[in-house]
Amino acid sequence: MSRLTYDPEIHYSSRDFPKGLVKRYGNLNTTWEELLWAALTIGRPNTAYVFQHGEASLHEALFRLSLVKMALEQGPYSRRLLRSNAFRTLDPTEKGAVSYFLGMAVCKLFASRLLNTPWLLHLDVFRDQLNPAIQGARSRPDLVGQDAIGNWHAFETKGRSSVPSSEDKLKAKAQAQRLVSVDGSSCSLHIGSFAFFRQDELEFYWRDPEPEEPEKLEPIEIRVAEGDWATYYALALALASEPGSQFLSTQAEEIDLKVDIHPKVYALLLEGQWAAARTFVTEYRQTLESEGYQPDGIRVAAGESWRHRFKTTKG
Repeated sequence: MSRLTYDPEIHYSSRDFPKGLVKRYGNLNTTWEELLWAALTIGRPNTAYVFQHGEASLHEALFRLSLVKMALEQGPYSRRLLRSNAFRTLDPTEKGAVSYFLGMAVCKLFASRLLNTPWLLHLDVFRDQLNPAIQGARSRPDLVGQDAIGNWHAFETKGRSSVPSSEDKLKAKAQAQRLVSVDGSSCSLHIGSFAFFRQDELEFYWRDPEPEEPEKLEPIEIRVAEGDWATYYALALALASEPGSQFLSTQAEEIDLKVDIHPKVYALLLEGQWAAARTFVTEYRQTLESEGYQPDGIRVAAGESWRHRFKTTKG
């Protein structure tokens, strides 16, 4: 008999967004497929982010997906995502690294679903544009995102093993404020966000307003080039099945999922036509979503094992 499973949900709270944009409290009904898509497509450069260096991208893709599987689990009769025992027993440094990654992935998920902002890049993509002081600064945002109508937003994303303090929330918002413009256009939202655990259940908090005492730091302005979007697609490309393939790659099979890219988008990406790929998915978004693709033309199919809790081994 098959085990009963439910799609997961994440409880969230919001503060001071423009009226009517997002609810103050709610539960985001999501899927493992969406969460894994978010983890794959946080556009942060790795050591070989150019697509031709696919082997390094493949290993990073597997690493990101493995982090999610190691850290989160879902019982057969529960909708909440829980912190796994494996995550709970990590040392503090390891917990910090995993929490930071979860913070980015969950922020990407919420930005796509509730702000119509599926396109996010890590600020490290633009390191050559930042002066040395800003490159190494801890007081700068993590992500920059573009929504479906072209507005840019700044995101400072954090992960915590426990509920963040009021001071933590204020500091995250101040960091997001430093990014003032992208391609000459002022950022519309400056969001500080946290993915955290409350009694082992994953929750999310985000805030948009100006903090009471904003930091007096140098503002950041960046420009996005067409090639910067190569970092966005690199990991999905490395793991994706050939269009029309009915078989999982060996690497994907090991972690019980399949990654597909729409055939038209796949062809454009192989040719390095990043802008053309983004134009295509923007124009055909409704068609893509009706076929099960995310707004960027990527589709992740997660196997049943993602919905079950880990089996414990008795010594």
